Amino acid sequence: SDVFVRYSLGRPVLSLRLPTGRQCRFTLTPMLTTVGDLLRDIKAKDPGVHFATLLNGDGQRISSATFMETVLNKDFQLVINDVTHSVSSLGQESSHEHVLGVDDMKYVVRLLHSALSLPQQQLLKHNQLLIRQEQLREQLQPLQQAKVKIAQAADKRASILGWAGLAYLSLQGGFLGYLTWYVFAWDVMEPVTYFISCTTSMIFFAYYILTRQDFMYTKARDRQFLHFFHQRAYGQKFDVQKYNELKDELAKVESDLRSLRGVIRQVDQPQRDT
Repeated sequence: SDVFVRYSLGRPVLSLRLPTGRQCRFTLTPMLTTVGDLLRDIKAKDPGVHFATLLNGDGQRISSATFMETVLNKDFQLVINDVTHSVSSLGQESSHEHVLGVDDMKYVVRLLHSALSLPQQQLLKHNQLLIRQEQLREQLQPLQQAKVKIAQAADKRASILGWAGLAYLSLQGGFLGYLTWYVFAWDVMEPVTYFISCTTSMIFFAYYILTRQDFMYTKARDRQFLHFFHQRAYGQKFDVQKYNELKDELAKVESDLRSLRGVIRQVDQPQRDT
């Protein structure tokens, strides 16, 4: 059959083949799960389910507020779209037999142990993360200070290079103007300025070939900053890779701490309310 009920770890499990062909299992809690909960879970699993309902042995529709404990005691029918599946119940005696099994009792004990020890494990992990966070900050402090000094020096050299470029262009324009108005005429200087423009275009095109980027002043400055930074870091034996790894690990530890603190607050809140 495409639909049947079996007990697993003391709880009834409804196995169902959905219209799309997927075989899904729905674990039921008889005293908590209602017919409406089961039908909503079935529709959520497969968007192809447009209609679903449960019928008793007489073909009458079962209310969505009925608990599955009542439904599972007798045979029933599951209607999905236009297909009706007959489901045989395992009976109430079989349910008690499975609930009182040794394996099921072990499973329940494991669940209780996990629930009781979870807050302690969370606090222990929280303390371990705090210790690791402090260690990472201590390791990063000297590297951070060295990184700031190197970045300042690299930024200064990149700025000097930009001002040098501006000075060169200013001198070039002034020199060409001097040659045009005081030494030669425009008829003589026009070919000179043309070849200078062609040379400048060739320089920009060569920059694109080497860097695979358009020549934009902000990107060019950032590129020179990184070049000077890595050059100075290599000269001062500053391990950039280690610094990045420590920063990434510190960010991960802080993210885990924020998540864990939220979980601990959720666990502590019901205890305070109680």
